[in-house]
Amino acid sequence: MEEKNIKEEVEKLMQIKGECRGTALKSDAAFILKEEGVEGLKKLEQKMAELGYPIKYNNINATNFFPIGLRGVQLLVLQQFFGFNREKFRQLGRFQTKVSLIVKLFMRFFVSLEIVSNQAPKMWGKHYTVGSLEIPKIDKEKKEGLIILRDFSLHPLHCQFLEGFFASIISMVVGVPVVCEERKCTFKGGDCHEFIGKW
Repeated sequence: MEEKNIKEEVEKLMQIKGECRGTALKSDAAFILKEEGVEGLKKLEQKMAELGYPIKYNNINATNFFPIGLRGVQLLVLQQFFGFNREKFRQLGRFQTKVSLIVKLFMRFFVSLEIVSNQAPKMWGKHYTVGSLEIPKIDKEKKEGLIILRDFSLHPLHCQFLEGFFASIISMVVGVPVVCEERKCTFKGGDCHEFIGKW
């Protein structure tokens, strides 16, 4: 993607209404630090600054809210300048469940799939000021769960991140690896985001 097109996409992202917790930004940076070291983190900060949105990740308060578009810009940087593909974004999603204080607090109470389906919408509301999450179906016999996210459209890269995030949350409860795939998407004409997790 050419620099001009990247900057146009960045400006579109920054116009999206809503906010996310700083933990999302910090966990992305922590993942880069783990994968690429200090130089990788410096590169991430440099690229964000070049796009007009400088961030010093050590100074971010994980519980504060930030413009949700900033998260989209950060994901775009990870794709364009760090070469992240779908699997890497899934890894990022799984990683966030391990380092997010909010997730850790909620997971203390997630002892069954039924509790997950009841509490997950609240957890979403703790992370984002837009969108509503529901888990209308958990089928223990088929070993699958349906997750629906409404009124939320950030970027297709975030959908890939959520595949890993939701897979990890379910895996923490069922105790085995989970594969989660998006099968309906607002960026592909859907009226919502619909994910199916299988174990």
